[in-house]
Amino acid sequence: MPTQTLDDTTLADLVADATAAPSMHNAQPWRFRYGRRSRTLALLADFERAMPEADPSGRALHVGCGAALLNLRVSAAHHGLDAVTTLLPAPSDPTLLAVVHLGIRPGTHGGPADEALAALHPAIRDRHTSRYPFDEQTIPEDVRAHLADAARAEGADFAFLTPMHLETVLELIRDAEGYDRRDPAREAEQRRWIRDTKTEAPVDGIPDYALGPRDASERATVRDFAGSAVFAGRVRVLFENRPQLALLSTPGDHPEDWLRAGQALERVLLTATLHAVSSSFATQPLEWPDLRWILRDPVFGTGHAQMIVRLGYGPAGPRTPRRPLEQVLTIEP
Repeated sequence: MPTQTLDDTTLADLVADATAAPSMHNAQPWRFRYGRRSRTLALLADFERAMPEADPSGRALHVGCGAALLNLRVSAAHHGLDAVTTLLPAPSDPTLLAVVHLGIRPGTHGGPADEALAALHPAIRDRHTSRYPFDEQTIPEDVRAHLADAARAEGADFAFLTPMHLETVLELIRDAEGYDRRDPAREAEQRRWIRDTKTEAPVDGIPDYALGPRDASERATVRDFAGSAVFAGRVRVLFENRPQLALLSTPGDHPEDWLRAGQALERVLLTATLHAVSSSFATQPLEWPDLRWILRDPVFGTGHAQMIVRLGYGPAGPRTPRRPLEQVLTIEP
C-alpha cells in the first residue's frame, strides 16, 4: 500500500464498513470527509437526520456515529492501518465529531495494526439488528464476560440486569412505549423512517421486511416501529418470557461520552456476533428523561445509562439498506 495516499478501493472499504453500524431508526446520521494530503478521515454529524422529538439533545445521534467510528477503526486495523483518533477536535464546530489519521504502524509491514480490533472485522457484515423472538437459552458467563471486556476496552460499563432490576426496566420499557403512542409528534417522526419496499428502494430507515413480528403477549421489549399502523401479512408470535437485557453506561454524560458509548456498543455487538449471539435494542426509556434517570441498578449501578441491549440466540435479522458512498463521502486534495 502506498505510504503517502490511500487507494480509492481501500478508502471505499473503510467507509463502507463504517456505515454498516447501527443508528437510531437507521437514519445513518453521519458523513465522512477524507483529506488525501493529510491522510485523515473526518467523521461529521449530519444533523438533517436528527430526531428532534425523540432525541432532542443529539445523544442517540452521537452514539450512532460512535458506532460508525468503531467500525472504521476495526476496518483500518484489518487493512493494516494505524488509526489515531481524536474526538471532538474543534469544540466550536459541533458537526466535527472525530478526526482519524490513517497510517501504517512501523514494523507491521501491512499486517493488522491492532490485532484485537482486526479480529472483529468479519462480524461487521454479519451484525444485524434482530426484531425477532430469541429462545430461552441463557448466554454463558464466559460470553457475558467477553462482552463486558469489549465495553470496558472503550471506557464503558456493560452489565446484564439482575432479576429484580430486569422487572423494573421491563416496566419502564412498556411505559415508554405507551408514552410514544400517545405522542402524535413522536409517532409521526418514527413513521417517517419506515420504508415501504413495494413503492421504493430504500437506502435508509427501517424497511417493512425488517419490522419483525408483533408480540402476541404485547410484552415485547423490541420497539414496534409500525406503531398503530397495520402492515399486511405481519404475524403475531410469542417472544421470550424473560429477555436477557444488558445496560451500557458511561461515567459522564456529554458528547464525548456519547461517542465513547457508541464505540463501546459496537465493540460489544461485534463481539456478540462472533459468539453467534443476536442483538437488538430497547431504547424507549432512554428517550424520556423522567424514565432514563431511574434505569440505573439501584444497588450495583453506576454512571449514566446510554443503551439497553437485548441479547440472545435466534434469527440474526435481515440486512437493512445503507446510503451509497457518494452520499456520505467527500474527498479533498
